[in-house]
Amino acid sequence: MPLLQADRSLLLVIDVQARLMPAIHEGSVVVAETGRLLAAARLSNVPVLATEQNPRALGASVPELDLEPEEVVTKMTFDALHAPGIPDRLPPDRTCVVVGCEAHVCVLQTVLGLRALGRPVAVVADAVGSRRPASRDAALARMERHGAEIVTAEMAIFEWLGSCEHPRFREALALVR
Repeated sequence: MPLLQADRSLLLVIDVQARLMPAIHEGSVVVAETGRLLAAARLSNVPVLATEQNPRALGASVPELDLEPEEVVTKMTFDALHAPGIPDRLPPDRTCVVVGCEAHVCVLQTVLGLRALGRPVAVVADAVGSRRPASRDAALARMERHGAEIVTAEMAIFEWLGSCEHPRFREALALVR
């Protein structure tokens, strides 16, 4: 996969929810990195789609992310592609840049589903989490074996910018300092 391009990306935020995050190993890091990516996506005009797994049990997305209601889709399936309305909101010409929880369940199943359809996927390693580090690490390795690119939040941010001449470069730079 070549470098990420803002005009050919979509940020897919999977299940970064209030009742789930306290159980996630380094959950505060996952939330912070997801927040940085959301801010960078908005600066770079990258569309955002977020899921909430069974929000009656796990709560809504964490308020720190400040997601817009139209960006959020409720799901009951682990693979987001099996939830009503989600496949239609994933433009086929965009790379799905994936963040969220849990890496070894909903993130993994969604990424494998996307890859089975031949979709390009970049998983942001520092913005995915699981309750146990071993589960997260195994999921990242498995996703990579199936063709997902493994990137970091800063890699995605700078690839979306493309140049220090980007009109919003200074604002984006403030996100990584």
